[in-house]
Amino acid sequence: MSKIAPRKNTQFTVAVVPDTQNYSNHRHQRELGFPLNTREMLWDMMQHISRNSVKNGGSIAFATGLGDMWQHPISQDIDDEHAARGDKAVANPLIEGLIPASPEYVLDIEIPAVKMAYKILDGQLPFSVVPGNHDHDHLWTDANHPPRPDAHLGDSKVYGVGGLHIGQLTNWIATFGADTPFFRDKPWYVSSYRGGANSAQVFNGGGYRFLHLGLEMSPHTDVIEWAESVLAKYKGLPTIISIHEFIDGEGNRESLDCLDLSRLDPDRHNPQRLWDRFVSRHDQIFAVLNGHFHGCRHRIDSNQFGHPVYQFLTNYQTRKQSVTGSVPDAHSPRPTPSILDGIGDGWIRMMEFDLAADQPRLRLRAYSTYFKAYSTELPHYASWYASEHPDLSPEAFAALDDFELALDGFHDRFTLARINTPTPTSSCLTAEV
Repeated sequence: MSKIAPRKNTQFTVAVVPDTQNYSNHRHQRELGFPLNTREMLWDMMQHISRNSVKNGGSIAFATGLGDMWQHPISQDIDDEHAARGDKAVANPLIEGLIPASPEYVLDIEIPAVKMAYKILDGQLPFSVVPGNHDHDHLWTDANHPPRPDAHLGDSKVYGVGGLHIGQLTNWIATFGADTPFFRDKPWYVSSYRGGANSAQVFNGGGYRFLHLGLEMSPHTDVIEWAESVLAKYKGLPTIISIHEFIDGEGNRESLDCLDLSRLDPDRHNPQRLWDRFVSRHDQIFAVLNGHFHGCRHRIDSNQFGHPVYQFLTNYQTRKQSVTGSVPDAHSPRPTPSILDGIGDGWIRMMEFDLAADQPRLRLRAYSTYFKAYSTELPHYASWYASEHPDLSPEAFAALDDFELALDGFHDRFTLARINTPTPTSSCLTAEV
């Protein structure tokens, strides 16, 4: 049973849990004939985070889930909001066959599996969960962008799928909304919007007070306005954003063509527009975390104030060594990662901050609760998973999951956030703004 080493006063960890849909997928449980209950792997991940929380003597001060909590939609009919506008849906046999609407299984197996996972964290540390595209009740295809007859989806290539769209978060809000026991009356859960589909949390780490914003995928303008109001009330706090979609596997701020939600709803902010309109314009935002795209990648850009913003993609959902159990031959073609038969292999990204006086540092590492090891401790790590980034050498691939960055100018940038420095914005918001 692994436990993270005790922290120094300047050290703390943020645990990142990306795209859990393949753990909760009803097709990956013994009830449906799968060789194991993959939901139990998710529960093990949460047990590890709980055991290593600050409350329990470890270093983890905050945890964030990056969306796509479950796999299947409730319905593949158009949602009421878009139907009322006159939008129309068209049949999409490929999507309907790959991820069919499964209301009974979603409600009876997938959502309860995820809910049980986060019950393990409840009361142990502050945490956030954001919705992804799979968490919406409706998944449908826009009639103006129908699928091609030769459409392809199922691995790292997506072709001709059409214009997919999503609608309603009724079940997500019932599970993770602001009024659920997870967040209601929690002093660290300081604001929410649209029922909790967007939320704000505060936590302490390394002698600083931090703000975290969890945003829904491709947020509308009103969501951005809410987020700006929270930043104004917590002015000067170093802020991390979690959102399902931001940078892709190549480090670009682009949507998948088949899931560009701004195509049908121009008011929505795709990744680049979100950077231009929101992230780059607020100096206290220093990091953005996302899943959605397969693999890991990071980029650093200067905001409009000349300060760095660290952007991290994390998504282990195609990993399936826990099921296959084989080591690929170094001379054979690398297997193609599939969105359908992946699991995740218990991998969690650990963001390890050390805010020591001389030069604050951030190290990112990957830890698997299935293998009970960090990525650097597994000699076959690149052989198992390098198909996520087939253009990289094994050494370069391994470096995506274990590297260190200097947090340049952090102390000067966030002087007011030091816990021993009183600020006029230290009171907690408890109501929806």
